Amino acid sequence: MKSKEVIQNLLASADVRVNGDRPWDIKVKNENFYGRVLRRGNLGLGESYMDDWWEVEQMDELFYRLVKFDVASKAKLNWRLLFWAIGQHYLNQQRGRKSFKVGEQHYDAGNDLYQAMLGKRMAYTCGYWPEAKDLDEAQEAKLDLTCRKLGLKKGMRLLDIGCGWGSLVKFAAEKYGVSAVGITISKEQVEYTKKLCQGLPIEIRLQDYRKVNEKFDRIASLGMFEHVGNKNYREYMKVAARNLTDDGLFLLHTIGGDKSVKSGDPWLERYIFPNSMLPSIAQIGKSIEEIFVMEDWHNFGHDYYLTLKAWFINFDNSWDKIKHNYDERFYRMWKYYLNSMSGIFRARTTQLWQIVLSKKGVPGGYKTVR
Repeated sequence: MKSKEVIQNLLASADVRVNGDRPWDIKVKNENFYGRVLRRGNLGLGESYMDDWWEVEQMDELFYRLVKFDVASKAKLNWRLLFWAIGQHYLNQQRGRKSFKVGEQHYDAGNDLYQAMLGKRMAYTCGYWPEAKDLDEAQEAKLDLTCRKLGLKKGMRLLDIGCGWGSLVKFAAEKYGVSAVGITISKEQVEYTKKLCQGLPIEIRLQDYRKVNEKFDRIASLGMFEHVGNKNYREYMKVAARNLTDDGLFLLHTIGGDKSVKSGDPWLERYIFPNSMLPSIAQIGKSIEEIFVMEDWHNFGHDYYLTLKAWFINFDNSWDKIKHNYDERFYRMWKYYLNSMSGIFRARTTQLWQIVLSKKGVPGGYKTVR
């Protein structure tokens, strides 16, 4: 069977047609597309889009269908990607200097890009949409939800592991009267956040989480655990416990997968999030054994579908203002990233969890916050 026929049959299993007239149908521009995808799987699909070999009107709808109908499991395993996965399994890609790679490649891509995309709070994590009318309201709601779950009170000291552009530490200092330390592995984020938080009791550091050794009343980590790696989950939890007071709370906000894996998606790993992978419930559960008590586990994964769609609209509408710093291939890469992830979250095979942990259990029980 020719590669074209194989790919067409795989797409048809998700009700996707080649050169069809529906918004989720793929328009193939280069006939080499079929062989490239057959040889390189997800990596070939993403790279061929970046090279303008195919187009689709509604990419999020396309990926919703590809994931919902589990097209990947119907394709034969590619040997090149198998060797890549084996390397991910045996190597610790999140140790030492390697742990800074995602900061240098992704988060240092340019503050102008993220300012255009993320909204006024510069929050690069899932918003909370139950009562929100737009992205800014959803991010404010997420930040307030986080602070309420942590039970923040005036005078407390908060550590934010992976603080991004300071959205949580700034919000918590302004609204709840806490002092805060934010750590990140992105130089661009440090420079931006220090200026943003001037005049507030906030310290921003370029620091690996393993190097922190001091006590905090509360710890939060929003959207950073995806970069830790399964070989380091247990150490990560030990570090958090070491830095948390005995009566403190730790909130972990992370994307999660429905099954345990030891490597990430090859396209995302190469072009968007180097050395990243999604934890599972089982992996998180194993990592906290005899370290933390799980007080609350909240899933609002569908809200990431809405957040990613809003990010893409902002990015697309701002492209003419920022494109002098990038090129057309970057535009296609970013479009593919945001829309494919949006479709994946809509398919509900990927989740967003907020988990509240204590060291010894909250006396009288933790009061659930939503």
